[in-house]
Amino acid sequence: MKYPLHLKRKIIALSPQIYVTDADNNPVLYVKQKLLKLKEHVEVFTDDTKEKKLCDIKSNKVIDWSAAYNFITDEGKGFGGVRRKGMRSLWRAHYEIYPDDASQPAEFTIREESVLVRFLDNFLSGIPLIGGFTGYFANPTYLITDINDNAVMRIRKKPAFLEGKFAIESLAELDSTQQIRILVSILMMTLLEQHRG
Repeated sequence: MKYPLHLKRKIIALSPQIYVTDADNNPVLYVKQKLLKLKEHVEVFTDDTKEKKLCDIKSNKVIDWSAAYNFITDEGKGFGGVRRKGMRSLWRAHYEIYPDDASQPAEFTIREESVLVRFLDNFLSGIPLIGGFTGYFANPTYLITDINDNAVMRIRKKPAFLEGKFAIESLAELDSTQQIRILVSILMMTLLEQHRG
């Protein structure tokens, strides 16, 4: 994949959709979330034609406070997942990426870099009129680190109106399976954090 990757999320859509493209604008991933499911179920495709499915993301709980989201191929094989750290995510988004199943220790961690930006975004988004423009100045940045706390990727929200735009930078060499696992985790995190524009 050619970095930086660009993630675009439609804010005004019947069912949430995310497009990921590489630096040359070639499709990398496409997500369309299923509506009206008690347990979260997200289908991930290689592009918006939906001809080739990469995996399904399925929650292990109905309520997602500290749910784990497992990545499962069409053959029924799991290749990791992401879990939200409930209490830690109150002040700053915090997710753990695991390699096989939720009982495994974390391989990578996604953390929001600034508590202040989260506070401003949450506070200002509740104010009528002003809340619609917080996407221009309260833009979170997330850092993905490995088990040794070395940064491997960074996600930056870009100013946008009526859609969420993010840039994904690679900061370290990773194998293709690790890259896909992290990217699918970013997609799920983006869906879970979507109330923040």
